[in-house]
This record gives sequence, C-alpha cells and structure tokens, in this order.
Amino acid sequence: MEKSKHVFPTINLKETGINLRRIMDKRGITPKDIKEYLNLTSVQSVYNWCSGINMPTIDNLYALSQLLQVPIDEIVCGNRKAIMPEPIVIIENPRTRRLYVYYKQLNRMLAA
Repeated sequence: MEKSKHVFPTINLKETGINLRRIMDKRGITPKDIKEYLNLTSVQSVYNWCSGINMPTIDNLYALSQLLQVPIDEIVCGNRKAIMPEPIVIIENPRTRRLYVYYKQLNRMLAA
C-alpha cells in the first residue's frame, strides 16, 4: 500500500503557546487579564496554554482573538501553509471579465 503524500494539518502546541505569550506581551495583557476576560476559574489554564501543555477551546480562541486584536490564525501555529485570500476583482465589461476568468484558469493549469 502506497503512503499518501498529503500531510494532515496539525497544531504545534509548544509554538502556539510561545506565540500566544509573545502576542500577550506585545499587547501588555497578563494571564490574569485573560482569566478575567474569559471568566475562567483559574489562571493556571492560561499558563498551560502559554507553556504548550494544552490549547484553548475554539470558543476561547475566538474570544482571545478579539481581546488580542489578531485573527485566530495569528495565534495558532502549525504545519499548514498560510491561506491567502484571493482578492475580489470587479470587472464591469463582460468581454474583459471573460478574459480575466480565462487568464485565472490558465494560471491554475500552469501552476499544477
């Protein structure tokens, strides 16, 4: 049986914790601030996140991204490539729009 070349994306707990701590320091936010903001029972949860022992829940990540003013993807570190949003292009002229669509399809074929 042939092994798949596809690598499943995984989260690096240690790097995520280091990254979370770096963002917190940059924003001047303490573990106690996060405990109070998320209404956690113990500040130890935040320390565990920062040391890479475990991860915040998706709800807590969502709230942390709001508190830290960064997207969730800037907090979490893993092995997947960054997802770059495709710019929205509005072309009024139908002929130019068809040419643009053809150009994008051709570029995708050449990149494959």
